[in-house]
Amino acid sequence: MPNTLVQSLHNATKNTPENSAFTFGKETLTYTQLATKTDQLAAHLVASGLRKGDRVGVYMFRCLETAIAIYGVLKAGCTYVPLDPSLPMQRIAYLLNNCGIHHLVSHPNLRKKLLKIVELKTPLTSIIGLSDIDSIATFSWDIIYSKDNNFKPISILENDVAYIMFTSGSTGHPKGIVHTHASGLSYAKLAVKTFNITPKDRIANHAPLHFDISTLGYLAAPLACATTVIISDAHTKLPASLATLINDEKISIWYSVPLALIQLLQSNALKNKNLNSLRLVLFGGEIFTNKYLAQFMTLYPKAKYYNVYGPAEVNQCTCYEIKCPPTLDEIIPIGTVWDETQYKILDKKDNIGELAIHSSTMMREYWKNLTLTKASFYLDTTSNPPKKFYKTGDVVKLNEDGNLLFLGRNDRQLKIRGYRIELDEIEATLLTHKDILEAAVVSLSISDSTQEILAAILTPHDNSLTAKEIQKYCGLSMPKYAIPNKVVFMDDLPRTGSGKINRKAIAQTYKTY
Repeated sequence: MPNTLVQSLHNATKNTPENSAFTFGKETLTYTQLATKTDQLAAHLVASGLRKGDRVGVYMFRCLETAIAIYGVLKAGCTYVPLDPSLPMQRIAYLLNNCGIHHLVSHPNLRKKLLKIVELKTPLTSIIGLSDIDSIATFSWDIIYSKDNNFKPISILENDVAYIMFTSGSTGHPKGIVHTHASGLSYAKLAVKTFNITPKDRIANHAPLHFDISTLGYLAAPLACATTVIISDAHTKLPASLATLINDEKISIWYSVPLALIQLLQSNALKNKNLNSLRLVLFGGEIFTNKYLAQFMTLYPKAKYYNVYGPAEVNQCTCYEIKCPPTLDEIIPIGTVWDETQYKILDKKDNIGELAIHSSTMMREYWKNLTLTKASFYLDTTSNPPKKFYKTGDVVKLNEDGNLLFLGRNDRQLKIRGYRIELDEIEATLLTHKDILEAAVVSLSISDSTQEILAAILTPHDNSLTAKEIQKYCGLSMPKYAIPNKVVFMDDLPRTGSGKINRKAIAQTYKTY
């Protein structure tokens, strides 16, 4: 078995050279073609002066070149850093400076943004993917592909850093999650084993590169010699086209945040789509509202459904197979930990507490943030040798059959007038209402000593549901102190780049209501 991500690509090229590795629209790369093009990119990076361990930015929307960028950077012994093209320029500048990125791998369709980036004060010295910016060295993809394929492999060790994935940080600056070849490959191996991924599988990659769900398609699929179908940005915005793509591409494994599947249902895009090729439907990142999950399972009962859990810091660590469409009030477990993984429930009371994870898939550290790294790990000195556990910040409960239930975030708990309130519990209650499509609950600081609860609601356009009716509905099953003080109706809920509800944006919008 390979011990680096680069070796997994070597093995796939050797074992299934003509199998499709990645597809995007009408474009396809076989494993042989991917090996050749990534060798050419790696040779260029090394010739440009990059040394082992250097960081290379990958600044792209969804496209076929993302796969070439990842494995070309890895083959050069470097670390790939996916950068979200929708980020503000100042945030991009911060990341380029923070990681000391001199080389950016990009695409011609981002030329306007790249012109702005080169004007910023950063270490950037070259851009791959363009050929017409005068103020910086640029190299088109045609130039990269025209190079002689004489790349001499770099010695890469399993503990070398493979990628740094940035997520939002509580300090206002993003936090960089550092994964090695060992942790990334361990995730790939466990995913292949758990979901029985084979060379016949066609995996839909719906997530953008900077979102950790993308690692199934980019890291696990090559290990299994499977095919990754990169879904275009346009398809993610057009449910009807997305449903057709799933059907036409004969997708066998789907993995995304629940929103993508909910939009397919709400738009009626699945009408007359049999999707018989689907054998696995995986979802994670957020709770899949039961009423929508039940609808999807009823439409496609032959597929297996898994609730997948794991912060980006540990890639994935648990999953739970849902065998029957859930009832409205049922709490779907996040399951049990998979192989090479252990868990602890910290400060446990009545089997409830913060989940901590020790796993072979665990990150090394937060990039350039020793304080946060130390604060995020718990050292279990009772084991021999002592083991580090990552503190997820998620509150869980161990139920009677040995499965974990996700109850919410530590930072989604608050006390009002002495009562402890779980904001996620309020959301779950709201979502059981037949006329509520989506809901987001946030706390608002009215004064230094006063907090109130706001619920943002999404209903069908022709619905006449009122705020008082919603508050009354909450009162049927929740104590008075947990009923939202304010209910607002929105045409759409704001989203993060990964498709999750942006509760911070909601709180910011209504902080002075």
